[in-house]
Amino acid sequence: MRSALSLSLTFSFVMAACSSGGATPGGGTIDAAGSLKTCLETVQGKPLAIGMTNDAIPVEVKPRKGQAFEDPVYNTCLVRATDHYNEAPNGFARNDYSRRQAFNADNTLFLIYALDGYWHLYSAEDFSYMGQLNGPTADAEPQWHPTDPTRLVYLPNTGIGMTVEELNVRTGAARVIADLSDRLEARWPQANAAWTRGEGSPSQDGRYWALLVDDDEYQALGMVVWDAENDEIIAYYDTTDRPDHLSMSPSGDYIVVSWNDRTAVFNRDFTNERLVQNRTEHSDIAIGANGHDVLVSIDYGANDGDIFMFDLVTGERTDLLPTYLNGTATAMHFSGKGYGKPGWVLVSTYAATGDKQEWLHEKIFALELKANPRVVTLAHHHSIEKGYWTEPHATVSRDFSRVLFNSNWNNPAEQDVDAYFLRIAPGSLPE
Repeated sequence: MRSALSLSLTFSFVMAACSSGGATPGGGTIDAAGSLKTCLETVQGKPLAIGMTNDAIPVEVKPRKGQAFEDPVYNTCLVRATDHYNEAPNGFARNDYSRRQAFNADNTLFLIYALDGYWHLYSAEDFSYMGQLNGPTADAEPQWHPTDPTRLVYLPNTGIGMTVEELNVRTGAARVIADLSDRLEARWPQANAAWTRGEGSPSQDGRYWALLVDDDEYQALGMVVWDAENDEIIAYYDTTDRPDHLSMSPSGDYIVVSWNDRTAVFNRDFTNERLVQNRTEHSDIAIGANGHDVLVSIDYGANDGDIFMFDLVTGERTDLLPTYLNGTATAMHFSGKGYGKPGWVLVSTYAATGDKQEWLHEKIFALELKANPRVVTLAHHHSIEKGYWTEPHATVSRDFSRVLFNSNWNNPAEQDVDAYFLRIAPGSLPE
């Protein structure tokens, strides 16, 4: 459940010219790629922090863009990836959301969302700013192609237009790959938008998409499953009960629909509805160690405020760990986008309440998807909670080697937010 509305803009922009991401005012030029390589060499072989350790948050000066440094507690490498004061985009430069994959297929590029409502491209190798994208604006729900690192698939702003479009981020060429309007209007004449409401993803292979269909006043008409491979709508579901969001599972076999009062899972054809929980909270769909699709969420209504996973194949719920510790609580987001490392999910926590700091507060950590799980803490995010934009919204790459998160870095301001890149040394995350 997202708590801030994306800006709705309709202007058309072309991709800006590339500019160096290593220049810093008064500090010369940073060899960002070289700095990251040196940091990785330093942490290689050092063990990651496994266990629920309650470590003091170190006082860290806000780093310069491009300067990689070793996390002083957790043996990972961090880089400030953007600098919204000194390069475009202005206002803030942040990862969009935990449920959205920021990194392209080969981990060479990542997406940034800005206060101006546009999407921007950065190098994930030297962190140079590559330009504003021509095509997607506001809540266009951009999805990287699963195998082609140059292709980005997106919807019109908030689904209006009922098309699916594609951008080649290297050439700037955009095209419509599917127009669903005639088919949707044949079933619902008032149809005006087709989207996931900002939190959904297609199947892991990019073939199946679950979409909500709204009228021009954003009242729900129904839901559909679109088969991108054959450009065919393969399932329809009539409803005026508008969900908060919906998503395809990684396998493409299931649809997860979250209303404000419940979350349910359907088979791909909208049959066999099963209740997951009675209230929608932050969540994501990951792949379990057994290869099953699992929904990972938090149950604030449980006695211990448990993080849990729900197996979409078997319907089994497994409680992973409690979050109500010694009279405290914390908000959190999940990223299940590390499909290449089944059995793990990324968690970022923020806005802790209570009289003391507990082990999971204000952190980014990897969580094993099994009873009595291992926890691998990756970093403190150093973001002071001052509204939606300051939430870390950490997302993980497909191979679980890279993380992108947001931080105002100890500055209590809502818009002084940049994206930070975290690199895990190869082979250091447990099997």
